[in-house]
Order: sequence, then C-alpha cells, then structure tokens
Amino acid sequence: MAAGVAGVRRLPLVVILGSTGTGKSKLAIEIGKKIGGEIISADSMQVYKGLDIITNKVTAEEQSQCPHHLIDFVSPLKEFSVVEFRNMALPLIDDIKSRDKIPIVVGGTNYYIESVLWDVLIDEEDRNVNLSSGEELDEPEGQGPSRKIKKRKLLESTGVLGSTTIYDEAVVSPGEASQRSKRSEERSKLQFFTDAEAGREDEHSCKTSLYDKLREVDPAMADKLHPSDSRKIARSLQIYEQHGKPHSTIIQEQQQKPGGNAFGGPQRYEDVCVFWLQCQRGILNERLDKRVSEMLERGLIEELLNFHREYNHVLAGKDTVAKYTEGIFQSIGFKEFHEFLVKQQGKDFDESSTSAEDKALLKIGLDNMKTVTRRYAKKQMTWVRNRFLARPVSSAPDVYGLDATNLTDWDNSVLQNALDILDRLIFGKRPAIEPLPRVIIQDDRHARHVCEICENRIILGEENWKKHLLSKAHKWHVKRKDRGKQHNATKDL
Repeated sequence: MAAGVAGVRRLPLVVILGSTGTGKSKLAIEIGKKIGGEIISADSMQVYKGLDIITNKVTAEEQSQCPHHLIDFVSPLKEFSVVEFRNMALPLIDDIKSRDKIPIVVGGTNYYIESVLWDVLIDEEDRNVNLSSGEELDEPEGQGPSRKIKKRKLLESTGVLGSTTIYDEAVVSPGEASQRSKRSEERSKLQFFTDAEAGREDEHSCKTSLYDKLREVDPAMADKLHPSDSRKIARSLQIYEQHGKPHSTIIQEQQQKPGGNAFGGPQRYEDVCVFWLQCQRGILNERLDKRVSEMLERGLIEELLNFHREYNHVLAGKDTVAKYTEGIFQSIGFKEFHEFLVKQQGKDFDESSTSAEDKALLKIGLDNMKTVTRRYAKKQMTWVRNRFLARPVSSAPDVYGLDATNLTDWDNSVLQNALDILDRLIFGKRPAIEPLPRVIIQDDRHARHVCEICENRIILGEENWKKHLLSKAHKWHVKRKDRGKQHNATKDL
C-alpha cells in the first residue's frame, strides 16, 4: 500500500468495532503494519496488568509487531473508569498524529470508543476542560495533553504500582470504601469469595437515601435511573455537587451544541474511519465456544487460582469484600467458575486427579462461561446498531462492514477491503465500498414502568417491561393476587 507523501496524506482516526471473537486485534495489527499506525486498546478489562488468558490479551509477540497503548498497565485491584480512559486516549491520539502516524482504536468496550469519538461525558478530574464542549482551555504550565501523555507513559512503565508485585497492598481494592466491616478469621481466609450478608440492610437503606436525594436535586435524571443503580445515582449526585447544576442539565447543554443530538455532544474528529467486523451468528457462537475451551487448555483455571491466592494475601490485613461488579472482577470467567474455585482454594489444580464432583462443577463453569460469552457478543452487536448506526449522518462517521465469517478468506474479505477503503480515505478519495446504511432506533430504554402487582417494582425500558410481564416472578405474583381475590370473595359469601 502506498505510504503517500508526508504532509499530503490525511491522517484519519481508525476505529475497529466488532463482537468478541471476530478478529478485531488481528485486523488492527495488520493495518498498523501496513499504514504506519499505532494501536490504542479500548478494552475495559485488558487495561489491567496480568490475567492475560481471562482477558484474552494480544501476546507479547503480537504487541511487538505494532506499538500498543493503554493495555496491561493498571493494577487488577484498582478501579479504572471510562473518564480515565478518555483523558489518556485523547492526548495520545494527538501525539500519534503529530508523529505522522495513524491512531487505531480497537476493542470490545464500545462506550470507551464512544467517549473518544463524541463529547458525551462530563470530565471529573481535569479543570482545564470545558464541561459542555470538551474543548481545552488555557492551561497552566505542566498541564494538559503533554502532562497526560507523561502520566500515561509513567503508568505503563511502572504498571501503576511501583513495586515488584502487581498486587500492591497500597492500592485501594474494589469496594473498600463502602464495604468496611468487622474483620473476622473466616473472612481473611476466604476474602474473595465472601458475599457478606452483614450490612445488606444498611446498603439498601443507603441506596434508597441516595435515590431520594437525586430525585430532589435532579428529578429528570432520577426518572431515567433505577433506584437500585447506586453507581449511576452516585455519579449523578457527584456531578451535581461538583458543578452546581443537575447532571441532566449538563447533558442537555451538550446535546444542544452544534453537532449535538439525542445521543450526546458533537463528534470530536473530522476524519474517522470505522470498520465493523461482522460474522454469522451461528458460526461466531461455535468460534466462541472453541475459544473458551482453548483458554481452559492454556491454563485459565491456574491463572484464576493464582490470582485469588495473591488477592487473598493482599487483603489479609484489610476489611474488604470484593465484588463481581467492579474492576477486573467483571471479566467473564470470575463469577462463572465461582463454585469450582471455592472448592479449589489451597489446592494445586490437576484435572487428572480432580474428583468427579469437582469435574462436574468445572463443566458447569465452562458451560456458563460459554453462555455468557455468546450473550456478550450479541450485546456488542446490538450496541453498534443502536449507538453507532442510529446516529444522524451529520454527527457520525461512516461505518464500513467487513465480513469475518470465513476466516480462510480473511485476506480478501477483510484485510484487503479494509486497506482499500483506508487507502482512498487517506488520499481524499471516496471508497469503492459503500458504508453501512443508517438505522432508525426508537430509544425507549428509559421508559419507566411500575408493576403494582409485583409490589411496586420499577422496570426501565419497554423491552425490559415486556420481559417482566412474561417472567415467572410476575406470573407468580399475578397468581398470588388472584388467589387472594378468590379467598376474599369466599369470605364475603
């Protein structure tokens, strides 16, 4: 592929979307080698250091073929947010372009990618960023993009921790601030697996109090959130406290800016090329099942057990309960193998000598992981349609579909098509392949329903409401109410 003349070719931001298992990383590396690009990983689990198998990281050999950024550099015991990702990725993109290279953003965490492409978030940390537009203001010396790039390089070089182990005891672990409770001998022995009953009533009370506070200061945002969604509720309250106005008002201001729309603020970059790797559903499911089995063969269980041992050692002196909804613990594989891993604590895993009972638990974990992986892949496909293709043409880049169903024809159906499209875009020409058409999606995710039959349970979203009405729990409450009516009618006779 022609490299072009320096100063003549355009430097687009390349974005590669696709479900897990479609070959996103493979395409990114091949494109990067051909056009002189550098890869920015947009994967919320691959930012964490270690745990290479469970997060399905590219190998060291693959990383050596093309420069990679924002991968394998955060402690597994540290929270890493989308805001932190965006604040590192944006100056990094500018830095790559300034060196006449092409940034390639690739990963399965689509909301990370959205935070880069559009002004859709509120900055929590950097006071030098305008809250509504994301435009950088005048910076004091030592601030802004140059400072952020130095910070990122420091994090990548030190692994965040600055110690010989990646599980540093100085790092605040998941849930520590909110899960303080009396230390016990039993918890210290099996800290990770403890799902403490103590404090649950207080937690429920706290959630209710937070939601009531949000409804008081920002009723519009409260209507969009479920009362149990404590993380988003706390986030909205934090924004209100920091900026003195409701979260919903700030979002509305973003949407009303030139180029903004119902999805958020305007597009950040003018030259963007988005590839969406697609695969027939049945074939993708088979591919994902096979990959999970291969992960097991590569040592998935050993990796999880080693991590848990190290984690428990770190938490021996802490009053902390880890949660499957925070940090690296959200990775597919932790929760799915929970029962098996509990029984393996303190043992060296050897499948050949594992008991029949443990083998049964292992199979359940493996099957659960396959099911959840397939479900996640479907969710990723839906996200692309609903969040990328549903945006107005005037505020969204073109999305080019690449068929990754037949891996034996990869070079022709995927790689060559991608290179042809990029070659024309780089030199200001229209690609021969047409982008995917836009879709019209009715956004009813925040439609609010209250099921009086199910004790005033709140359901958000039309699709969730339909599912609720067909659920066993709802039908059970309906039957119970009918029995109650019949009983009262009998008493009145």
